[in-house]
Amino acid sequence: MSQRRGNYQSTTATASESDILHAMATIFEVEKLALNLTEQDRAKLAANLLDSLPGVLSDEDEGVAEALRRDAELNGDPSQAITLEYLDSQIQSRRG
Repeated sequence: MSQRRGNYQSTTATASESDILHAMATIFEVEKLALNLTEQDRAKLAANLLDSLPGVLSDEDEGVAEALRRDAELNGDPSQAITLEYLDSQIQSRRG
């Protein structure tokens, strides 16, 4: 944040702005270093980073509950199942 004092202008950033800029610089630096790794090392790094995140499945939209309901329904009556080929043909026919 810039502040005017007397005849000169101060260009000091607030602590939060400075922290944000530092974090952004750090992320860009890490990305630049990561992109210089071999493909195998990048894959290991990506897997480790993904493993460090919390699970993303939640039932906020009841999607998990619906999937479990459908799974139980299919287990109760396997004749409702369709083949992948049939599903693909139905999708293709809708696309025209």
